Amino acid sequence: MKKENSTNSINARQLKGDCGTVFTLSLIGNRWKPVIIWRLLDGKMRYTELKKSINGISERVLVLQLREMENDGLIQRLIYPEVPPRVEYELTPLGLSMEPILEVMSAWGLDHMPQEQEVPIKVAG
Repeated sequence: MKKENSTNSINARQLKGDCGTVFTLSLIGNRWKPVIIWRLLDGKMRYTELKKSINGISERVLVLQLREMENDGLIQRLIYPEVPPRVEYELTPLGLSMEPILEVMSAWGLDHMPQEQEVPIKVAG
């Protein structure tokens, strides 16, 4: 846990306030946040649907990321007063505005992703 008045925290706040790229990455610069946004672009999802749709994410990490994204205004949590309670997540207008950014990032990644290289097979002889 970083101290609020540490040099590192002060520098991070300053940079986040001065640079649009740093601010954007502070919102989605995590392994799972772009994937969560991508899944929610299709509409509301219940927690269990979201968890099943993201291969490899733990419950702890998903809950943490959802809370951070809710605090940052990217998603909203909808709680329905039913028994048992039903909770859904959906993107806010701010979250929806991330779609073009994610599309460009995805296209760039696919264009520049290293291709699997064939390993030459040595033949004894």
